[in-house]
Amino acid sequence: MRTMGLDVGSKTVGVAVSDPFGWTAQGIEIIQINEDAGEYGLERVAELIEQYEITKIVVGLPKNMNNTIGPRAEASMLYAEMLEKQFQLPVAFQDERLTTVQAERMLIEEGNASRRKRKKVIDKLAAVMILQNHLDQHPS
Repeated sequence: MRTMGLDVGSKTVGVAVSDPFGWTAQGIEIIQINEDAGEYGLERVAELIEQYEITKIVVGLPKNMNNTIGPRAEASMLYAEMLEKQFQLPVAFQDERLTTVQAERMLIEEGNASRRKRKKVIDKLAAVMILQNHLDQHPS
């Protein structure tokens, strides 16, 4: 009974998965997508759902700082609808304001200063933070 956390962007989806007890989140990978071309990486999401025996999905909801829903949040909500329809799993939203900023700051503090290196892992780390925040707020 694991939960999957997703940080959905227009070009990538960061993926994290909980441990079997639902205590901790681990980064898995970054799926390349192309929102403009209608390529959402759902085939890879399906493989990961099966591999990790996922029973719930948490999608980061990038609300505006004033708590309103903007275009990116709407895109995440559409992605969540696709997930629900295709996989018949419960999908929850987790407010993800500032998670990418926090993730980048954490990487810089760890000495991972190369911008190129940070770009390769930032979405995965943001997915970990989204999922961990959800797990902490909704203990099993």
